[in-house]
Amino acid sequence: MKSTQNLSVAAKFRALHESGCFVLPNPWDIGTAIYLEHLGFEALATTSAGFAFSRGKADGAVPRDEMLAHIREIVEATSLPVNADFLNGYADEPEDVAANVKLCVETGVAGLSIEDNSQNPTAPLYEKKLAVERIRAARVAIDGSKTGVVLTGRCETWLVKDPKPLHTSLDRLATYAEAGADCLYAPGVNNPEEIAQIVKTVSPKPVNVLVSGFNHQLSLSQLADLGVCRISVGSGLALAAWGAFLRAAQDIKANGTFNLLANNAASADLNELFREKP
Repeated sequence: MKSTQNLSVAAKFRALHESGCFVLPNPWDIGTAIYLEHLGFEALATTSAGFAFSRGKADGAVPRDEMLAHIREIVEATSLPVNADFLNGYADEPEDVAANVKLCVETGVAGLSIEDNSQNPTAPLYEKKLAVERIRAARVAIDGSKTGVVLTGRCETWLVKDPKPLHTSLDRLATYAEAGADCLYAPGVNNPEEIAQIVKTVSPKPVNVLVSGFNHQLSLSQLADLGVCRISVGSGLALAAWGAFLRAAQDIKANGTFNLLANNAASADLNELFREKP
């Protein structure tokens, strides 16, 4: 039953990548997933940072099994395709990445991403050959599942402050595409000309762009004109919620006033929304 459902949502997700530019917002819990579906979005993606913060942990500090449980929770909360932010696959070696990707696919996701951030401060990106082998291993694991789950290859040059982020990203993303990545992603790029170069380099494969404080000046239509297929917001929505919470809490503590609660969501509206959920 799960494999049939997985195949269905994966097919829907794959079709979205072939039909123009779409937004892939990132909920961090069941309630936000339900609300984003209610608004009419066509697919969702998890956010490792957004979930980690909700658990009182730093991004990257959530153990694999806890993250897998969270991904499954989001998948089961919505009828929409869900893409998993699966960090580095929770492993260094390709065979271990493959084993963990298999576990992620079994949660029912329609897609997942594997990044080349090694979490090693002295060598923040995996050596290129190993990074490619990791993508290839993820591809083999997905193909073995026969689900059609969409594989996104992420190059983290901007996030790890690589000295030549565009040069390194163009080289690596093209190689990740050849290794079997269905979609390519370099979070942090915000220059329109650089985005266009990435799109051209990996064409005809689709490109995901992150809008989460990096390139807020670019609209959906502008990114679509650059050839971008998919737009995600990463931890952006979670941080927006945290921003409102922090400002209100700090105002209460510092000033003893409650004015910032005036813009709160209406509990009656949320109660009505969640009562409708089967």
